Amino acid sequence: MNTLKLLTLLLLSWIAPAQAVEQPTYTLLRTHEFFEVRNYEPFVVAEVVVPGPANEAVDQAFPLLAGFVFGQNRSERKWEMTAPLMQTALRFVPPAPATADPIEMVETVLVQLMLPRESSPAGLPEPLDPRVRFREVPRQRLAVIQYSGSWSQANYEEHLELLRQALSQAGIMVLGDPVFSSYDAPLTPWFWRTNEIWLRVQ
Repeated sequence: MNTLKLLTLLLLSWIAPAQAVEQPTYTLLRTHEFFEVRNYEPFVVAEVVVPGPANEAVDQAFPLLAGFVFGQNRSERKWEMTAPLMQTALRFVPPAPATADPIEMVETVLVQLMLPRESSPAGLPEPLDPRVRFREVPRQRLAVIQYSGSWSQANYEEHLELLRQALSQAGIMVLGDPVFSSYDAPLTPWFWRTNEIWLRVQ
């Protein structure tokens, strides 16, 4: 499937409001001035790991994930688009070189797309691209802050810090790394976009 056709399918599948697209199931536990605490039911994702930085990750990863959903698999099976698209920054230290030069941390980004609710990793067809893998995300309790606007590191960091401070003031312990979740098609105007940051909490 060529890039133009893939982008056309993406636009048509996500042209409806984000609320009309299948999303993870959760129960609202608590509402705060700046965040909500939610219990999420398990769900299955297709995922890839791509080089950072975060602002370039979706451009690399989304064609692979959307391609799988739109039939780039051994069974040529297709699904309706779902939401959200999730990003988690991964940092690791590469093997030490033979020189005495300082070793720098390498940043990669885990990008995940939720699959339809009836999916199970064992029952999914093999992707044509071996970089696409499957994972079942277990039941989890998340603190979630929601905001609009297009992706920018500054916008993300501002809301992540707001969430962290609000959780600290509320006495809620954070257990995991932040996940940036976006719910809208790439051509959605910035003022209509729905973005969330998720933090796993106790």
